[in-house]
Amino acid sequence: MQPFAISVQNVHKSYGKTRAVNGLSFVVRQAECFGLLGPNGAGKTTMMAMMYGKAERDASPAGVIDVLGFDPQYNPLNVRHLLGVVPQDDNLDGELNVYQNLSLFAKFYGLSGNAAKAAIERLLETMELTDKKRSKIRELSGGMRRRLIIARALLNDPKILILDEPTTGLDPQVRHMIWDTLRLMKKNGITMLLSTHYMEEAFQLCDNLIIMHKGEKVIEGRPRELLDQSIEKYVLDIVNKEHEDRIKGYLDSPLIRADLSKETLHIYSNHIDTLNEIAARLEPGDYFLRAGNLEDLFIKATGRALDDPA
Repeated sequence: MQPFAISVQNVHKSYGKTRAVNGLSFVVRQAECFGLLGPNGAGKTTMMAMMYGKAERDASPAGVIDVLGFDPQYNPLNVRHLLGVVPQDDNLDGELNVYQNLSLFAKFYGLSGNAAKAAIERLLETMELTDKKRSKIRELSGGMRRRLIIARALLNDPKILILDEPTTGLDPQVRHMIWDTLRLMKKNGITMLLSTHYMEEAFQLCDNLIIMHKGEKVIEGRPRELLDQSIEKYVLDIVNKEHEDRIKGYLDSPLIRADLSKETLHIYSNHIDTLNEIAARLEPGDYFLRAGNLEDLFIKATGRALDDPA
């Protein structure tokens, strides 16, 4: 058995003069969750579309995509039978109910009769949708619709699950429920490729990740190791810059690193006492002291916030 589920080597994708993916390379090991992080327009969705054959990579320079031994550009059917895809957009059939949506999709994979029924009932239970199986799509909440799309992606018992922004717009309770389900799937041996701009989601789910910017890989590694190696432990966010003159004497300290992002001044340091001294000179409500996170790492690496347009 090959040690990886996905291998991407020097892949490019252009739309006219726009280079959406620029020389991207990464490897996803089997039964791990690998994350693609970056703002909208970073190339995450384009990379995923090439993975399941919806888009073709540029012929020159030549790149390689290997999905469990198959190239999606030349063996699209083989790859599609190995993958389950959760797209960013809601593409459920609004004219059908929950059960009918799954039943229709099961036919695409040659599932019918008792086999299809058993698979559908099992997935409805897993996604806590059993009591909604006769409900029309318009009657479902946003969280229920996303859970149904994930259930649909699992009908063919895929080896790899492609998740493009799977929890965007969901409330925290539903998001955590989906995280728990994905953790169980990974424990059962399913490989996952996840794109997200939720830093907590990436930290909770990903074994490895890359941060992308303008179609390129900026940094790669395990989330905790990246934080330990590349970003300060603590951050003081100053949201009211009217009192900035009170702390000017600290901004030249070698113990801190200051960065202005939009309307917030971020002060980074490995020394919590130094940040507490600065906070003591500010008014309550003008600052927030927290741990460094993956978004801080992204800003340091690219100079941009994750919610900035590409």
